[in-house]
Amino acid sequence: MSHAVTAVEVEHLTVRYGDLVAVDDISFTAAAGHVTTVLGPNGAGKTSAIEVCEGYRRATVGSVRVLGFDPASQQRQLSKRMGVMLQEGGVYPGSGVMETVRHYTSLYGNGADADALVEAVGLTSKSKATWRRLSGGERQRLSLALALAARPDVAFLDEPTSGVDINGRDAIRAIIRDLASNGCAVVLATHELDEAERLADHVVIIDHGSVIAAGTLAELRHGHDEIRFRSDSILDLRALALATGIVAAKVGNDEYVIDAPPQPRLMAQLGDWLAEAGHPLHDLRAGGQRLEDVFRRLTGGAP
Repeated sequence: MSHAVTAVEVEHLTVRYGDLVAVDDISFTAAAGHVTTVLGPNGAGKTSAIEVCEGYRRATVGSVRVLGFDPASQQRQLSKRMGVMLQEGGVYPGSGVMETVRHYTSLYGNGADADALVEAVGLTSKSKATWRRLSGGERQRLSLALALAARPDVAFLDEPTSGVDINGRDAIRAIIRDLASNGCAVVLATHELDEAERLADHVVIIDHGSVIAAGTLAELRHGHDEIRFRSDSILDLRALALATGIVAAKVGNDEYVIDAPPQPRLMAQLGDWLAEAGHPLHDLRAGGQRLEDVFRRLTGGAP
């Protein structure tokens, strides 16, 4: 990451709505060729921060540079190299899928192929359908196609797989990874922690208007190794602790977590105890915390 070119630079950004401080002196960067995921609970301020980056909202205090441009005063130059995916879509309800994508590609005039874009997001069979007749997931796909029409150097994507079926999610994730591998700086806002874990090169967590953590997944997980396993829904965890010294906590109907590094001796003790007690051992996973657990640890709640 240290050698990557910085495409988005946010420094001491504050956004106020009257007396409400939505974004409180935050700083973060997003690099070209990487997926930077911005996470935060509802009302955390991540949407307001990204809207400043896109040039759709003005900063109260602080500075933002996107590809070297000030989004507020140089929107015209920036828009030619920036792709933006909004949850609302911003598409006229009576517009057809192909008609809309062709219109966007002609506006950018950069050689993007409308037919290829529609095919890439899986909407070829819906090419003549209007926006109002698309499902929520299909609207998300169209919004992504419109963001790609810019052949962007930086792309801001808001909840790109919201309402999309599992196959569509896989396709969209592949598009996002392809964007980054071709040098685009992708800034992805999402509530989907699984999505962030699959895609993120860099994570920025915002809570109550402030950046509370930023780094790679490995950096955020550092020092928080754990062991997770599934077994019978009722285990005598006190007996496990007395016999082995292993302290496990139940986190699901049949799922347990041990807050400890996955040392071979400990893993063997766990397996031996379960076997002697006649319990199965399923889905044994060891290593860094899942992003969901990192998020809960840092924010004390759900996304």
